[in-house]
Amino acid sequence: MRKVISNTTPILSLLKIDKLYILKELYETVSIPEAVFYEIETGKDKEFYTDLSEIEWIKIEKIRVQESKLYLFDLDAGEAEVLILAQEQKADLVILDEIMGRRYAQQLGITLTGTLGILLKAKERGIIAAIKPLLYELIQKGSWLNPKLIAGILEKAGER
Repeated sequence: MRKVISNTTPILSLLKIDKLYILKELYETVSIPEAVFYEIETGKDKEFYTDLSEIEWIKIEKIRVQESKLYLFDLDAGEAEVLILAQEQKADLVILDEIMGRRYAQQLGITLTGTLGILLKAKERGIIAAIKPLLYELIQKGSWLNPKLIAGILEKAGER
Protein backbone atom coordinates (compact mmCIF):
# COMPACT_ATOMS: atom_id res chain seq x y z
CA MET A 1 0.00 0.00 0.00
CA ARG A 2 1.28 3.45 -0.92
CA LYS A 3 2.16 5.86 1.89
CA VAL A 4 0.28 9.12 1.20
CA ILE A 5 0.43 12.24 3.38
CA SER A 6 -1.84 15.27 2.96
CA ASN A 7 -1.64 18.89 3.99
CA THR A 8 -4.60 20.95 5.21
CA THR A 9 -5.71 22.81 2.07
CA PRO A 10 -6.39 19.74 -0.11
CA ILE A 11 -8.48 18.17 2.65
CA LEU A 12 -10.42 21.38 3.25
CA SER A 13 -10.97 21.81 -0.49
CA LEU A 14 -12.36 18.29 -0.83
CA LEU A 15 -14.55 18.78 2.25
CA LYS A 16 -15.96 22.03 0.78
CA ILE A 17 -17.19 20.15 -2.29
CA ASP A 18 -18.17 16.99 -0.38
CA LYS A 19 -15.56 14.85 -2.16
CA LEU A 20 -13.22 13.75 0.64
CA TYR A 21 -14.06 10.14 -0.23
CA ILE A 22 -11.95 10.53 -3.39
CA LEU A 23 -8.83 10.16 -1.25
CA LYS A 24 -10.05 6.82 0.10
CA GLU A 25 -10.97 5.65 -3.40
CA LEU A 26 -7.54 6.57 -4.76
CA TYR A 27 -5.25 5.65 -1.85
CA GLU A 28 -7.16 3.52 0.73
CA THR A 29 -5.53 5.38 3.63
CA VAL A 30 -4.12 8.88 3.99
CA SER A 31 -1.94 10.14 6.81
CA ILE A 32 -1.94 13.65 8.22
CA PRO A 33 0.41 15.05 10.84
CA GLU A 34 -1.03 16.38 14.08
CA ALA A 35 -0.53 20.00 12.99
CA VAL A 36 -2.82 19.44 9.98
CA PHE A 37 -5.45 17.88 12.24
CA TYR A 38 -5.27 20.90 14.59
CA GLU A 39 -5.50 23.35 11.66
CA ILE A 40 -8.69 21.64 10.51
CA GLU A 41 -10.03 21.59 14.06
CA THR A 42 -9.82 25.41 14.20
CA GLY A 43 -12.57 25.46 11.56
CA LYS A 44 -15.24 23.70 13.63
CA ASP A 45 -17.62 26.56 12.84
CA LYS A 46 -17.47 25.89 9.08
CA GLU A 47 -20.48 24.16 7.53
CA PHE A 48 -18.23 21.57 5.87
CA TYR A 49 -16.26 20.77 9.06
CA THR A 50 -15.65 17.08 9.63
CA ASP A 51 -13.90 15.50 12.61
CA LEU A 52 -11.09 13.65 10.88
CA SER A 53 -10.33 11.62 14.01
CA GLU A 54 -13.60 9.76 13.39
CA ILE A 55 -12.65 8.67 9.85
CA GLU A 56 -10.96 5.28 10.04
CA TRP A 57 -8.96 5.61 6.81
CA ILE A 58 -7.34 8.92 7.86
CA LYS A 59 -4.36 8.35 10.14
CA ILE A 60 -3.32 11.23 12.40
CA GLU A 61 0.39 10.86 13.08
CA LYS A 62 2.98 12.56 15.24
CA ILE A 63 6.35 13.52 13.77
CA ARG A 64 9.25 11.87 15.58
CA VAL A 65 11.72 14.78 15.61
CA GLN A 66 9.93 18.00 16.62
CA GLU A 67 13.16 20.00 16.27
CA SER A 68 13.05 19.41 12.51
CA LYS A 69 10.42 22.18 12.31
CA LEU A 70 13.14 24.72 13.16
CA TYR A 71 14.62 24.22 9.68
CA LEU A 72 11.31 24.92 7.96
CA PHE A 73 10.56 28.17 9.80
CA ASP A 74 9.07 29.93 6.77
CA LEU A 75 6.32 27.30 6.38
CA ASP A 76 3.20 27.02 8.51
CA ALA A 77 3.09 24.20 11.06
CA GLY A 78 0.99 21.90 8.87
CA GLU A 79 3.20 22.21 5.81
CA ALA A 80 6.37 21.74 7.86
CA GLU A 81 5.02 18.62 9.58
CA VAL A 82 3.79 17.17 6.27
CA LEU A 83 7.29 17.42 4.82
CA ILE A 84 8.94 16.08 7.97
CA LEU A 85 6.50 13.16 8.19
CA ALA A 86 7.06 12.44 4.50
CA GLN A 87 10.81 12.25 5.09
CA GLU A 88 10.49 10.20 8.28
CA GLN A 89 8.14 7.67 6.70
CA LYS A 90 9.58 7.72 3.18
CA ALA A 91 6.18 8.67 1.77
CA ASP A 92 5.29 7.72 -1.77
CA LEU A 93 3.18 10.85 -2.30
CA VAL A 94 2.48 14.19 -0.63
CA ILE A 95 -0.70 16.14 -1.35
CA LEU A 96 0.17 19.83 -1.03
CA ASP A 97 -1.11 22.98 -2.72
CA GLU A 98 0.94 25.86 -1.30
CA ILE A 99 3.78 27.09 -3.52
CA MET A 100 6.45 27.46 -0.82
CA GLY A 101 5.74 23.99 0.59
CA ARG A 102 5.87 22.52 -2.92
CA ARG A 103 9.28 24.13 -3.51
CA TYR A 104 10.65 22.54 -0.35
CA ALA A 105 9.12 19.18 -1.29
CA GLN A 106 10.73 19.32 -4.73
CA GLN A 107 14.11 20.15 -3.20
CA LEU A 108 13.69 17.15 -0.89
CA GLY A 109 12.79 14.88 -3.83
CA ILE A 110 9.26 14.24 -2.58
CA THR A 111 6.65 13.17 -5.14
CA LEU A 112 3.81 15.71 -5.16
CA THR A 113 0.27 16.26 -6.23
CA GLY A 114 -2.31 18.83 -5.24
CA THR A 115 -6.07 19.20 -5.07
CA LEU A 116 -6.40 19.66 -8.83
CA GLY A 117 -4.18 16.65 -9.48
CA ILE A 118 -6.39 14.58 -7.19
CA LEU A 119 -9.51 15.68 -9.07
CA LEU A 120 -7.85 14.89 -12.42
CA LYS A 121 -6.82 11.41 -11.25
CA ALA A 122 -10.35 10.82 -9.88
CA LYS A 123 -11.83 11.68 -13.27
CA GLU A 124 -9.32 9.45 -15.10
CA ARG A 125 -10.32 6.55 -12.83
CA GLY A 126 -14.05 7.18 -13.21
CA ILE A 127 -14.58 8.20 -9.58
CA ILE A 128 -16.05 11.54 -10.68
CA ALA A 129 -17.67 12.41 -14.00
CA ALA A 130 -16.36 15.96 -14.44
CA ILE A 131 -13.89 18.39 -12.90
CA LYS A 132 -15.20 21.71 -14.21
CA PRO A 133 -18.28 21.99 -11.96
CA LEU A 134 -16.16 21.07 -8.93
CA LEU A 135 -13.61 23.78 -9.73
CA TYR A 136 -16.34 26.38 -10.01
CA GLU A 137 -17.89 25.14 -6.76
CA LEU A 138 -14.52 25.55 -5.03
CA ILE A 139 -14.22 29.10 -6.35
CA GLN A 140 -17.80 29.88 -5.31
CA LYS A 141 -16.97 28.62 -1.80
CA GLY A 142 -13.99 30.93 -1.42
CA SER A 143 -11.01 29.04 -2.83
CA TRP A 144 -8.67 30.94 -5.12
CA LEU A 145 -7.47 28.98 -8.14
CA ASN A 146 -5.02 30.27 -10.73
CA PRO A 147 -6.90 30.69 -14.04
CA LYS A 148 -3.94 29.26 -16.02
CA LEU A 149 -3.88 26.22 -13.76
CA ILE A 150 -7.64 25.75 -14.22
CA ALA A 151 -7.29 25.98 -18.00
CA GLY A 152 -4.46 23.41 -17.99
CA ILE A 153 -6.35 20.94 -15.81
CA LEU A 154 -9.53 21.29 -17.85
CA GLU A 155 -7.54 20.70 -21.05
CA LYS A 156 -5.94 17.56 -19.56
CA ALA A 157 -9.41 16.41 -18.47
CA GLY A 158 -10.86 17.03 -21.93
CA GLU A 159 -13.30 19.58 -20.54
CA ARG A 160 -12.30 22.81 -22.29
